[in-house]
Amino acid sequence: MSSVTLANGRSVTLPERPRGRWKLWAIAAVVIAITVIMCLPGIGIGFDLQAIVRNWQHGADKVVKLLMPDWAFFPRTVAPWVETLQMAVIATAVASVIALPVSFWAARPSNPNAWSRGVVRTVLNVIRSIPDLLYAAVLVAMVGVGALPGILALVIFNLGIIVKLVSEAIDITDAGPIEAGRAAGGTQTQINRALVLPDTWPAFASQVLFVFELNVRASTVLGLVGAGGMGLLIDSVRTFYRYDQLSLIILEILIVVIVIDVVSDAIRRRLV
Repeated sequence: MSSVTLANGRSVTLPERPRGRWKLWAIAAVVIAITVIMCLPGIGIGFDLQAIVRNWQHGADKVVKLLMPDWAFFPRTVAPWVETLQMAVIATAVASVIALPVSFWAARPSNPNAWSRGVVRTVLNVIRSIPDLLYAAVLVAMVGVGALPGILALVIFNLGIIVKLVSEAIDITDAGPIEAGRAAGGTQTQINRALVLPDTWPAFASQVLFVFELNVRASTVLGLVGAGGMGLLIDSVRTFYRYDQLSLIILEILIVVIVIDVVSDAIRRRLV
């Protein structure tokens, strides 16, 4: 503690400086050191800044082409966009219907059986650990090129996301009404339908909207492995190095994502 004398003669005691500030600097130093080590050749990824300096002109040429969209290419993007949105809507709807009851099996308040709850959560952890692009690649080999493998891949991947987020929302709900329902003699199914489900609807709807946004973005990429949608067009444009056409597609993706985000945010505000 230290004291300071003011101009009017009063003495003011200053608080001590907070201790442990060195810990923040130590953590920052460790993070920087790990990052540098991971960039070293032989140990890490071998990041080469000189390669960027040597080849910057190639990147500059691509950026210039990306700044000049080919507006005449727009009619060819309409049909792939329609297919992309159809894939996103169908996958979101199917995954939501399946995910709602599974969310009750994965949450502790709605499923007191620890064994069955653990099995469901383990399966969902496995589902989430596999990228949607890998699902699409495997399903394309199984059912062929087109929108169907993309939809199936999105459904599987969405199932893991929705169930995890919704079941976590159920886990943090107030346990008082549920205990009261059990004390009144209600079965677990009755409790879930009358007490848990009404509190779950806002979180469930919010996660469905989030997954729909995610599906629109993912659908534009799944086509790179033959799963239909805008990705097929992106792959063909990229193959022929038509960066002006790719620029138009990127701009369209940006606009569509912004519109969906604004609409989803408005719906969420009404739900909450």
